[in-house]
Parts: sequence; structure tokens; C-alpha cells
Amino acid sequence: MRLPNLLGSRNGRLSAFFFLYMTEGIPLGFAATAVATQLRRMGVGPAEIGAFVAAFYLPWAFKWAFGPLVDVFRSQRFGHRRGWILFTQLIMAATLGVLVFVKLPEQLALFTAILLVHNTFAAMQDVAIDALACNTLHPEERGLANGLMFAGAAVGQAVGGSGVLFLMAYIGFQNSFVFVALSILAVTGFIVLPMKEALAQAGDAAHQAGRGLRHALGEMRSFAMDAFRSFIGTRGAYAGVFFALLPCGAMSLSLALQSNLSVELGLNDDQVAWMNLATSVVSGAAMVLGGLLSDRIGRRVVLSAAVILMSLPVAYLALVLQQHGYVMPRAADSKAAVEPALVTALWVAVLGFNVFMGLMYGVRSALFMDVTNPKVAATQFTAYMALMNLSIAYTATWQGLSIEAFGYPVTLAIDATVGLFCLALMHLMKKPASQAAQISDSLAEHRARKSAWGIGLLCLAWLPFWALRAELGAALPIANVFFTMLFVIAPLFLLAGREVLGAGISPALRRSAACLALPLLAIYGRKWVDGLQAGVAPWAQNSVGLMVADSLIYLLPLLSGLVLIQLARQDWQILSPKVASGATV
Repeated sequence: MRLPNLLGSRNGRLSAFFFLYMTEGIPLGFAATAVATQLRRMGVGPAEIGAFVAAFYLPWAFKWAFGPLVDVFRSQRFGHRRGWILFTQLIMAATLGVLVFVKLPEQLALFTAILLVHNTFAAMQDVAIDALACNTLHPEERGLANGLMFAGAAVGQAVGGSGVLFLMAYIGFQNSFVFVALSILAVTGFIVLPMKEALAQAGDAAHQAGRGLRHALGEMRSFAMDAFRSFIGTRGAYAGVFFALLPCGAMSLSLALQSNLSVELGLNDDQVAWMNLATSVVSGAAMVLGGLLSDRIGRRVVLSAAVILMSLPVAYLALVLQQHGYVMPRAADSKAAVEPALVTALWVAVLGFNVFMGLMYGVRSALFMDVTNPKVAATQFTAYMALMNLSIAYTATWQGLSIEAFGYPVTLAIDATVGLFCLALMHLMKKPASQAAQISDSLAEHRARKSAWGIGLLCLAWLPFWALRAELGAALPIANVFFTMLFVIAPLFLLAGREVLGAGISPALRRSAACLALPLLAIYGRKWVDGLQAGVAPWAQNSVGLMVADSLIYLLPLLSGLVLIQLARQDWQILSPKVASGATV
């Protein structure tokens, strides 16, 4: 039987993108719910599970970098975007298949690394799917299609989370990787393979292939410049950067903390699966309700209320745990009796939280659209979404560390408080009065200088922190999360800032900014230096390599901070309204 080309009809297109987005949700639900639950049962600590979940979300913070590659490299045989979807889905299935042979919990680091590769291709697939949707869906289909796409992702998370947990009793944990891989391949075989995407003209494809990687790098350079101008240009867009980097409400009950507590409180796999399924249904319904309410009473009203209400179930659970003396995490196989009131409190908190999270989720994206420059909408909006994924990654990391350092009630209380910080920025994110005002305003130059000064001083603050890190005790890992995020943002500012300033700065300053960016990202490897110094490899303690690495940990942030401060002193007039309005973006 010949399968139909779903792109050839309206209902087919809607169905196709529903199932394509389902392949994005399946691995997310699998990792955040099913795998996190099993790791906790194996005795893996909350900090390690938090780092695992963070690693799974991290590639989505950089998915903008895949856009130029997807745009430039194409296949005449398989189709432009269809070819990328086929390629990424096959890699996603293959990496899951490899995990069958990884032994847990002994090889958790290898397990995390393989899933990081898996999710890198999942993020790449997302870019290709969105590009295919933009070029395939008719204008009158796009609203319903987007709703179905998010619904597909929610269904996928339920399949990968609840579905896998239900099946584990019959197929076992290791075989669940095969099930998830086959679920993805089912979409590949029944949906993607029969698709017939319009092919590029042969001459155009050859021209693109000839330009190849150089053109892709040029596109990424243009992205950096456009994003920089868009973010710095107006007050609303600038506030949006920090709004995206902050958690939009409390997040603990949507990350690994929920799975950790579920296991410790004695819930079996079926009970965890039912909880995950119930929360998926509740949050999905609330997303639709949030969209309807925002149309009637305004986005900021609904979003503010949702963010405040998200903290209430989290604070409630923290109070109940504290009252019952359940503070520090317990072993997954602990024989200590668990009071039924704690299980009830967890159910109440999780269900209530997902109602309010759903209300928030359906409204937040529209707020970013308000402050996005329409001339670079795809670039700027994608970057906002990437920053939000970065906030999920670092939140998952610090919460896992905090649980082990301070316990559940303190972590929940911090999360409920920090989740409210974004409210201070929300009122600044207003749509400019005119199209010209969406490009730049009179304070754009000031924002660029202020940002360069701030990031530069934070890089310099690394020096006393690293020298005195032993004094921080349990707070050290959480502080490290902050600096890891800084060493992602600083290189991006260095690269984008030098391109925007162009010939307006000295060649030496341009070269310094370019040369420091990539090594600054490599500061992430500092954790291995500490391991060597602690005696993991005694022979290496006095080696030249270790001395060089330790010196670079100080030198690179120092030089980067000085270069950023020097950039802050440059003439940023190119961002003024008169110049920016004539800039090519």
C-alpha cells in the first residue's frame, strides 16, 4: 500500500506537523520523567539528576546556530527540509539504540553525553520542522497548525514519560530505549518518508553547495549582528533578554525535583506515570484557557496572575515538607515510613502548579512577539526562545545542587521567590508606538555601553571567586552555575559587539574579541582541573599542562573583562535611531 504525501492536503499538513512535533516531545518526556525516575531509584543523587536534565535542555539554547546550516545545505534527492528531518531522526533513533548497552548508574557520564548528542540533533530537527512549516503551511492554516504542533509535543511528552513508565513493568528499563527509538522511527517511516517537498532548482542547489560552510558562517555572523541590534535597540527588547533569562515563575515542580520526590515518597512507576499523564492533560487544557483569557482581559494581567499563582503550590509543598520533617533527600530504597499526607500534598501541589503553569505557557510567547522587531522577527524571536531554554538548563542544575546542599523545603522556597523576579521586568516589555521605534531609540547606545561594562566587571569578579572558592562551601556549585552562564553570554557579546562596531574599533580590539570568545567558552572545563588538584590523577598535580590550565582559568576571564570594558568605551553611535534605521538588518 502506497502511503499518502501528507503535505499535499490541508488535513494532511495539519496531521504531519502534529506527528513531527510529537517526535520532539517523546525524548523530552522520556528523559525528564521516565529516565529521571529510574535514576533516582538507582540511588543517583538530585544534583546529578539535575545536571542530567540540564544537559538535555542545553542544546535547545543554541538551536539558532543550526538555522544557517539548515538553510544552506540541501538535498535534491530527499528535499531541502525533509532531508534534514530524515537525517536527524535517524541519528536520534541511533543514539537511543546505543544507550541499551550503557550500564547505569556506573556510566551516567557517558549516558548523559550520548543523550546530549541525541538532543543536539533533536534541536536541529526542530529548526528543520519549523522551516518546513513556514514554507508549506498556507496562511489560513497557521493558527490551527501551531496549536496542533504544541499539542503534538505534549502528547509526545506523555508517550515518552507516562507511556514508557507504564511499559517498563513488561519490557524493562533498557528495552524502553528501543521503544522510544521505534516511536521516532514510526513517524519517520509513516510520515516523513512519504512526504514530497518541493525541490530547489538544480542551479540554485549547486550554487548553494558551492558557497557551503562559508555562507553558513556568514549567515551566523549576520544573525549575531541583527540580534544584537534588536536586543539593545529598545527598552522593551532589552528587558526581554533578562526576562527570558529569568525563570518565568517557579519551575521546580516541572523539573527533576518532582521525579525525585515521587520516588522517595514511595510512588511506583505506574503511580508516577499517572501523575505525569494527569499533569499533561491539566496543563494542556490550561494553555488553551490562558490564551482565551489573554484575548479578553490582556496578556500582562493573565501572565502576572499565573506567575504569582505558580509560586503558591510550590510554597505549600515546602511548608508541608518542613512541618513533617522531610528536609534532606533520602535513599530511594529507604525503609523509613512515609506519611500519606506527604503523598497527598505532592499530588495537590503538582496538579495545582500545572494549572497555573499552563496559563503562563500559553501567554508568554505573545509577550515576546510584542517587543520583537518585525524586520528580524525570526532571528530575534528564536534567540528569545533559546535564552528561555538556557534558563531551564541552569535552573535544573542549581536546583539539583541546592536539594543536596540545603534540602527540599529551602530549594522550593528559593524557587517560589526567584520565580517572581520576572514580574519586575514584565511591565517594561511594551510594544513600541511606531515601526521606526521598534528598531532603535535614543538610549540604545547607553544600553550597549552599560551591558559591556556589566559583563566585563562580572568577568573580573570571577578572579576573586575562583581564588576563594573553597570558602563558599555548599554554595560553591550554585555560584559555579551563574559563572557558567556568564561564560556563555560574554563570548556572544564579544563576537556580536565587534561585528556591530565594525571598522569603528581598532584592529587589535577586533582580533582580541574574536580570539577570546571560543576559549572563554572552554572555561566550562574548570571542573576537571579541580578534580586533578584533588588527587584524581596524582601524577598530573605538578604537570605543566595542569599549571597552564590553571593559569588560563584566571587569564582568559581577566583579558575578556578588560576587552569588554574597552568595548564599553567605544563610540556606539551606530545604534542611534538615525543610523540604525538605515542599517541592513
